[in-house]
Amino acid sequence: MKYGSVQRPSRVAVIGVGILGASVGWNLSQHGAKVVFIDAGLPGEGVTNWSFSWVNASNKTVRRSYFDLNVAGMATYRELAATIGRDSWWYPSGHLRWADEPAAEAKVLKAVELLAGWDYRVEVCTGAEVRRRFEPALAMPGDVPVLFYPDEAWVHGRHLVSRLVGQAVAFGAELRTGTAVRDVGTGADGRTRTVALSDGSRLDVDTVVNAAGPSASHVAELIARHLPMRREPGVVTRLNCAQVPIHRAMHAPHIEIRPDGDASVVVHSREIDALIDTGQDPAELAQLLHESARHVVPELGNARIAQTRVSNRPILVDGFPSVGAVPSVPGYYEAVSHSGITLGPIIGRLLAAEILSGKRDEMLADFRPERFSP
Repeated sequence: MKYGSVQRPSRVAVIGVGILGASVGWNLSQHGAKVVFIDAGLPGEGVTNWSFSWVNASNKTVRRSYFDLNVAGMATYRELAATIGRDSWWYPSGHLRWADEPAAEAKVLKAVELLAGWDYRVEVCTGAEVRRRFEPALAMPGDVPVLFYPDEAWVHGRHLVSRLVGQAVAFGAELRTGTAVRDVGTGADGRTRTVALSDGSRLDVDTVVNAAGPSASHVAELIARHLPMRREPGVVTRLNCAQVPIHRAMHAPHIEIRPDGDASVVVHSREIDALIDTGQDPAELAQLLHESARHVVPELGNARIAQTRVSNRPILVDGFPSVGAVPSVPGYYEAVSHSGITLGPIIGRLLAAEILSGKRDEMLADFRPERFSP
């Protein structure tokens, strides 16, 4: 892709090296921009590594433009896998969803009509068919209706971030880890000019991308911008098992389960998320997750709880992404979204194009940062 005659940025600081920051920086590096990645931790080790990592649009139907953006995100993943290789990060094995009580079941089935009208592929199966065709290890009634989304996938986020950052560095990007951003300086013209780090160094830049996930509001404050985010913590547990008994991501009653490589699975539940603020220890929450998972996949009863993390999701107050330039501060851009896994590659592509060309893509029209009042 070629861009117009707009002057290219001389140096871009990408703050936060999760899936969004890595995607933006990789796309910029591919087109010759000088990128410096900055992260207080290690690339991909934050929320990206502690996400259910489900690539989908079936759960993004609250607004058609949001659904369309997520569909584009799914397509961009397929292109990315063809470009950089899919090996240890891309698992396009589809997704299963079913419920265990009438109201929830009716809601699941109602989604089929909407998605079919939007040309989104979904199959309605029975539990018996699912066990025969896809997942023999599941414990479910034979007559329960199950939705199978063949175009959905899951991603090993940390592996993908490592691949993208590694390629960007090979193209000349710089990686600064273990150091936080302490200040963003602007010039007399109001444009971003410097980034000061906690290790005492100061970088000369002319463009800053805020992809700091849960810390994005703090980074925004450094330029006197209020970025309204809500607190919504989630708990994710990894279970180690001798052999992974399932093959794809699934939303079962009361629990979400997906493979996580050759020897572990990831489990999450919004019902158990609701217990985080009751004072229960994360180890107790992990036990509840394990118990719920065992009811769906009995073989997981022999699995061992390996790791558990409670982390805050990067969710804007209205639930939608904030992507693009902030007109009041030239050179400052945001790439903040809860749906970071699904949207990372498409946001990375669109935002890099905007930074390099100055042109705003209509696909992001509903998700611009300026919708939040100064």
